[in-house]
Amino acid sequence: MKQSFRYLAICIVAILLISWGFKGHQAVATIAENHLTPQAKAAVKDLLGSQSLSDVATWADEVRNEPAFKSTAGWHFVDLPLGLSFEEFSKEVKAQGEDNVYGAMQKARIVLTHPQSTKAQKIEALKFLVHFVGDAHQPMHVSRKEDKGGNTIQVRFDNNGTNLHSLWDSKLIDHQGLSVIEMSKQYDKASPTEIKQWQADQPMQWLWESYQITTKLYAEVEKNSNIDEDYYKTYIGIIEQRIDQGGIRLAGVLNDIYSGKVYAYTFAPPQLPEGETAKSVANQTAGTAKTIDVKDAASHLNETVTLTAKVYGSKEFSSMILVNVGAAYPDSPLTIVLRGDAKALSTQINGKTITVTGQVIDYKGKPEIVVTDKKQIIF
Repeated sequence: MKQSFRYLAICIVAILLISWGFKGHQAVATIAENHLTPQAKAAVKDLLGSQSLSDVATWADEVRNEPAFKSTAGWHFVDLPLGLSFEEFSKEVKAQGEDNVYGAMQKARIVLTHPQSTKAQKIEALKFLVHFVGDAHQPMHVSRKEDKGGNTIQVRFDNNGTNLHSLWDSKLIDHQGLSVIEMSKQYDKASPTEIKQWQADQPMQWLWESYQITTKLYAEVEKNSNIDEDYYKTYIGIIEQRIDQGGIRLAGVLNDIYSGKVYAYTFAPPQLPEGETAKSVANQTAGTAKTIDVKDAASHLNETVTLTAKVYGSKEFSSMILVNVGAAYPDSPLTIVLRGDAKALSTQINGKTITVTGQVIDYKGKPEIVVTDKKQIIF
């Protein structure tokens, strides 16, 4: 029971407290949607189907602890010492290689424009890009390694203890008290001149802006770790601008990608981690699946299986729905994770006996099967 509770708690924390947090990332994506060209809107719909950019904005955070995506943990940020000039900063970021937020954005863009990329690869690249453009505009994601981006710097805000990173992820946003829709409307106020300039800026400039803000934040918190209303009033405008810039620039990148340009590469597309979205359901159902009892799911990790069990309820999060099968929570021997179009099944299968086919993976000591295609479930 304790293990299941920890699993649920981890899911909630992953969704709400990482990077810009749930509301910040969705606001970036919603603002971007407001500024897409018709061509870009059509291309996004072709990849995401019924999902919007906002629906997938936190996907990269939600999957980062899954086995297939553990290698992406470092893609959400870039660690740098303070006091660098722009030239030194740029050189240091590039010297770190591909596995930081700068490299992650570059890889995602190449996959989206590469003629050899499959549709499934492009879907996951788009989800990564939406998230990482948001991360690049969160100042504490361009910060020092020694304090883990401000995660170990304790502060007090609203009479509660927190840390500098979490303060900028979500606490200042939550203090404002706006919904995602309200944030998107209030923040989306760039002038035509600003939009033109922001979309002309390169990703290194985005990171440099965050770095400059972070430098100031570090200096201030060293003097006073008690965050008051004056601090909030000083910086909420900066947060609004960074989220607006993230949305405008994300739109600019997608508009450019889907502008009709022909991209010619002399190398294969980068290999992004392959999750369930990029796996062929046909391979899962073409005689390769082993039939097992739901109670034995934990004994078949990394195997493609077929099992039949009763659904005992579900819990909805941002871009996924957790379904308990075999028993009610917290005693369920297996969790079915519905993503994408498969989320629509949650209202149809509750209380029914279903047959599901997919790969059993381990998530924090608990077996689960991720379902992204409705054909994986029969009821």
